[in-house]
Amino acid sequence: MILVTGSAGHLGEALMRTLLASGRDAIGIDLKTSPFTTRVGSIVDRAFVSHCVRGVDAIIHAATLHKPHVATHSKQDFVDTNITGTLHLLEEAVAAGVRTFVCTSSTSVFGRALTPPPGAPAAWITEDVVPLPKNIYGVTKLAAEQLCELFHRTRGLAAIVLRTSRFFPEPDDRKETRDAYDDGNVKANEFLYRRADIEDVVGAHLLALERAATLGFGRYIVSATTPFTHDDLQDLHANAHAAVIRRVPGYVDVYARRGWSMFPRIDRVYVNDRARRDLGWEPRYDFTRVIELLRAGDDPRSPLARAIGSKMYHAETFAEGPYPVE
Repeated sequence: MILVTGSAGHLGEALMRTLLASGRDAIGIDLKTSPFTTRVGSIVDRAFVSHCVRGVDAIIHAATLHKPHVATHSKQDFVDTNITGTLHLLEEAVAAGVRTFVCTSSTSVFGRALTPPPGAPAAWITEDVVPLPKNIYGVTKLAAEQLCELFHRTRGLAAIVLRTSRFFPEPDDRKETRDAYDDGNVKANEFLYRRADIEDVVGAHLLALERAATLGFGRYIVSATTPFTHDDLQDLHANAHAAVIRRVPGYVDVYARRGWSMFPRIDRVYVNDRARRDLGWEPRYDFTRVIELLRAGDDPRSPLARAIGSKMYHAETFAEGPYPVE
């Protein structure tokens, strides 16, 4: 039996859809009711967690307060959900004899390490880069990762941390980006360096379940495979088009037909080499695949991404955009 936390969210629903479609036994828990939520409750409630983990073999912990909640929730809310909730799951998992724990983290933990100074090349982001969280979201996600590592080291729990890049379909939080680019243009550009399709993200989680016992513990970046190498980093931060046309020249005419454009600068590149090596992960969606699909007149999103659609992060709407930014 597999327990999925956050089953009403983007990733939680995607995991539940995929697990159930493959005939796996899975239960979903969330604060919100949904077609994929088996039990409604909070991971902050230790008794609720204890009840939910009984008879469970593995946990995929996708529940979290996200970056969009930074401006609408208190720092204590983030600590309660992202740290205390994770601790409850880990402690009850060990007590119940759960064998495997997969924790969804975020590339946001890298924080200030993602922004190189003026004149410097773009940042090449691997798991070896030291995280420098810049908000309470990043701080609490990093703390949750460290709890997973602690429980592996002291209690022998097989725990894998997946640092996922963007996979949500909501509009960009930056007004200047929304004003300057079509939403599809933004997301296509991001597949070069900081986006993944949710189908591939789910695939990484399921492989982590399979490999956890052998790996014991590990942190992995989960993002679309970039076409860039170290040799492109200087151009990326000064003139991204020059680097992109060198690696994926076919993008130019596809973009021209749509009136799209490349970002002038790209400040970081997420590198998924370790996840592909250790997990055997083979993501299907990258910038080249997106260009091929667009050229054929097809939707560049996976069927799973289309099925889930947009959920937004708040019940209310905001005058300044899809969600307020701290």
